[in-house]
Amino acid sequence: MENKIYNPEILGQKDVAGSMSKTFVANVFSWMGVALTITAVVSYIFGTNDDYMRLLINSEAGGLSGLGYLVMFAPIGFVLAMSLGWQRWSSSVILTLFLSYAVVMGMSLSFIFRIYTGSSIAGTFAVSAGMFGTMALLGYTTKTDLTKLGSLLFMALIGIIIASIVNMFLGSSGLDYMISFLGVIIFTGLTAYDVQKIKRIGEGVEFGTETTAKLAMMGALNLYLDFINLFLFLLRMFGGRRN
Repeated sequence: MENKIYNPEILGQKDVAGSMSKTFVANVFSWMGVALTITAVVSYIFGTNDDYMRLLINSEAGGLSGLGYLVMFAPIGFVLAMSLGWQRWSSSVILTLFLSYAVVMGMSLSFIFRIYTGSSIAGTFAVSAGMFGTMALLGYTTKTDLTKLGSLLFMALIGIIIASIVNMFLGSSGLDYMISFLGVIIFTGLTAYDVQKIKRIGEGVEFGTETTAKLAMMGALNLYLDFINLFLFLLRMFGGRRN
């Protein structure tokens, strides 16, 4: 009779899958960390240097320069390009786009140094890192399937995007606070969902292949976006503004 309680072959397969998943998840977080570091450094350099900020601001017109408009809207293009073209392009192209995106996002985020105090930015970043890490650990270790939660969160995300567009015309501070509050909840939940999804992807990949390398970078992009959006929503809620 087959021993269903202890089957060495099945256990061995689970051990291999678990090891592959851990390596894949570690690779995803490594690329995410690289991108976040690039964004943070570029953001700080541009945000604290008047000469660099003049490249993004048209002082005569009192608004953004051509480059300023480019770095404000280019991140959307980078995300769409990577999301739609990752299957066709090589891993080196995806990596180039990802790191370029991190640089452009850093330039775009540099404006927060002109709006919020340095101490509140640093404090919010630390809180964001703590919340992100907690939810990432939860997503990695939980046995609960978060697929349905992910679907609900994506629907809620579409809702706050629509609400944000509407509030651009209304200018309601109350609605803005509610959007920020919901944004924190949504991206906190999406962090757990995305980590669980990445873990499951890692259980079925073959290491050393082009597809696996691209999947790792796309996973890193998702987590990067989760962290950046969580940070920005928290900053909008609790960030101390400059006088």
